[in-house]
This record gives sequence, C-alpha cells and structure tokens, in this order.
Amino acid sequence: MGPTSHDVSALAPGAHTFTVDGVRQVYHVAGSGPVCVAHSGGPGIEWAYLRAPGLEEHFTMVYVEPVGTGASGRLDNADNYRLVTYVRFLDAVVAHLGEPRVYLLGHSYGGFVIQRYALDHPDRVAGLALYDTSPVTGADFWAEAMANLAAYPQRHPDRPEAAAIPAALGQALSATDDETLTSGLSAALPVYFADFWSRQAEFAPLQAGLRAWAAPAGAQDPTPFDVRDRLGEITVPAVVIVGAYDFICGPRYAEELHAGLKDSRLVVLKDSGHFAHIEQPAEFTEAVVELLKR
Repeated sequence: MGPTSHDVSALAPGAHTFTVDGVRQVYHVAGSGPVCVAHSGGPGIEWAYLRAPGLEEHFTMVYVEPVGTGASGRLDNADNYRLVTYVRFLDAVVAHLGEPRVYLLGHSYGGFVIQRYALDHPDRVAGLALYDTSPVTGADFWAEAMANLAAYPQRHPDRPEAAAIPAALGQALSATDDETLTSGLSAALPVYFADFWSRQAEFAPLQAGLRAWAAPAGAQDPTPFDVRDRLGEITVPAVVIVGAYDFICGPRYAEELHAGLKDSRLVVLKDSGHFAHIEQPAEFTEAVVELLKR
C-alpha cells in the first residue's frame, strides 16, 4: 500500500494534532529520513528537552507530547496516567503516521513505554533506541537512585549549591502542583548531569525552560515495571545508550537490557549523566544512527 496524502501530511514538518478516544494528542515533526518516534521521560515532563537536532539530519523525528503534558489533552481521571495509557497513545501516533514500521527512541520512562510497545506491537517496530532506561523498577531500583542522590553533594564538595540538590528533588517527588514540581526539578537538575557546574551556562536554557505537570508525574502504576523475562521476545535491532554518571538509570540497568535483548549494542557515554543528547550530542547521535546500518 503506497502512502496517501494523509500519510504525507501527517509527517510534514511542524506541530500536529489529532484525537485519541476524544483526547487531544500533539506531536512535532522535524528532519528527514526514516521515521523515528521519540517518547520523552518523566512521566509529566515537557517533551522539548529531548529535541535532538543531530538525529534530525538522519531521521524524520516525531516527538510525542505525552498526554497530560504541554499542548496535549488531560485525562479526566489522574489514575489513568499509567504505562498502558502511554502505550495506547503511542500506538495511535504510529497508526496516524501511516508508516508500516518506525524506529522508536525512548528516554528514561519513555524507554519503559517503547519496551512495552515493542512487546505488544512487534510488527510495527524497525528498531529501538533505549536511552537511559531500565527493564525493571521497584523498591530496589528506587533505593539505589535515592542513595546515589544522597551521595551527590560528596561528588561536588567544591560546590556549596550541590548540598541543596537532594532536598530539591525530594520537593519535586512529593509535589502535588505543577509549579512546585517544575521549580523542584529545575533546582535539582544538576544531579542529572555528569558535570553540570563546569558547563552551567550551556545547560542554563534547559534548566530555565523545563516544565512539568503534577498529575501525570504523581500517578502510580499498579505494579512496578519489569519486562526482564520478556526481553528475548524483542528481535529488532536495538541500541542501549547510557551515561556513565546517570544516577537513576545507570549502567547496571543498561547492561541488563543489553544482556536480555537478542540483537543489541551497548553504548556507555563516559562524560554523560541522564542527558547524553545534550552532554555528548555527537556521540549520542552516532550511537542512534548506527541502527540504520543494521
């Protein structure tokens, strides 16, 4: 089946809107080449931080605005901000684009979404870029992340500001309104980088532009994410990308993903934390683009 005029317009550069079960879904298209749909993390964080101009030189990038954030619609029941919902909305975006198969890039929580999507819709996926994510969450995952957070000030003893970071992220994690969540995440942002302080001016626009929404951020899935026993079902080419200093989805989780997948390449970026596409953009782009050669 050839592309229709609908398919072509669905991939025109710029912002697009359609509805999923009566709820507005917005996505943004930029670049040219094979289609790669990008799902940001959070949940509850605005998509724009994940914009990757380097990838737009190789892919037609489709950036999803997750439901509950930005210009996309809101759910009537905040309990429905859960993995199954994000997967359903992602499936609607892929169907709307009219492409038989797409590449998928998932960052952090977005990595959970695309892992689940690849398991549910294997015939729609050309390849996966699993970026700073994990095949499992739960009590041990969060305990390790919180221990890494608590240790952060010791990593930067010359920076008095570092001492305030754990409390700032604690404020964000317990926030019940958008403003408190956004200000807490913005203040805590340095922990997400390998070396925020020496490149502070460079990262300032990201910190100033960060926006987050409390309803999706505060929702809990009924069970922790865990697809470790099913990773072998994913047979498409995958690249697993992780920053060596990622405090929340660090190399041990990337290694677990890599070990469980049938056809994956592991790329550890030694000068990055949770935002390698900003910290080491050339190396990040190269890692994702390598998928096209497989």
